[in-house]
Amino acid sequence: MSVLPSARILAIESSCDETAAAVIQDGRLLLSSIVASQMEIHARFGGVFPEVASRQHVLSIVPVIQQALSAAHLSLAEVDAIAVTRGPGLAGSLVVGLNAAKGLALGLDKPLIGVNHLEGHIYSSWVYEGGQEAPQAPQFPLLALLVSGGHTELNLMTDHLTYRRLGATLDDAAGEALDKTARLLGLPYPGGPSVQKAAEEGDPRAFTFPRARTEQPWDFSFSGIKTAVLREVRRMQAEGTPIPVADMAASFQSAVVGTLLTKTLNAAREYGVKEILIAGGVSANKALREAFLGQQEFKVNIPRFAYCTDNAAMIASAGYFRYALGHRSGMDMDVLPTWPLS
Repeated sequence: MSVLPSARILAIESSCDETAAAVIQDGRLLLSSIVASQMEIHARFGGVFPEVASRQHVLSIVPVIQQALSAAHLSLAEVDAIAVTRGPGLAGSLVVGLNAAKGLALGLDKPLIGVNHLEGHIYSSWVYEGGQEAPQAPQFPLLALLVSGGHTELNLMTDHLTYRRLGATLDDAAGEALDKTARLLGLPYPGGPSVQKAAEEGDPRAFTFPRARTEQPWDFSFSGIKTAVLREVRRMQAEGTPIPVADMAASFQSAVVGTLLTKTLNAAREYGVKEILIAGGVSANKALREAFLGQQEFKVNIPRFAYCTDNAAMIASAGYFRYALGHRSGMDMDVLPTWPLS
């Protein structure tokens, strides 16, 4: 690929319950990243309350953008384009970020770049912070495992913005299964970190939970594991037996991580990739990171913890490559290769 043009991208992310803005230079060097979390607000509901989330975005969006520009030591006039999450996500939350981005782009006469939220997660592995030597960017062809609350899928990338979906979950996503299992075990919201914390005190061999076999080798299914936990909990409750939460959490987590690792490594061998990339909220899971980094067959790219969950740095990175490739080719950014939507 020839040299891409230099550009600074201001990005906005508001797909769920995080109001975020970031500025990135040339798709990799992060100049600023601000995230206003609503986790404490939604914890009382046991999950994200969509209407509350959208109202909080309205209150936070302008201060967050201002903080991101201030931290980057830039004015609005000094950014080259505005990137924004266009979906998937909560409709009310998305519209706040989209309207803010549209207003900025129109007022500044700057390009507006819509970024798929999932594509953004993939590009979190390209991001690095100032003050450190630039690490080598992920090398193509690579296999991207996306694991989040709503999605679990394997995508083959042969170049920037070029994807081929190999497989996806047939039912529950890995993150969704973690959240539902946390509720079954009486663990607090958010479920993923709670399961991880409980599992640290448990025995992953205490229970043997099923690992589903799918017709297509690169598809996933986690509803069976979740149902097995439910049945075990109900059986113990009926017998009046105390539920060994730590052991059950550890055994469940082991089954999920084992499934993700095995299928990803098999697909990586099948398609002869150079590297593996892990992205999405579940990529913050300690057991998952240790399992993938512990194998020696493939180099594994996993973003820093701060960029595993929702943030605007990842949207800025993906937005840069859409801007730069469109600018170089003279193509409208909206007709560049798009993320394969579920």
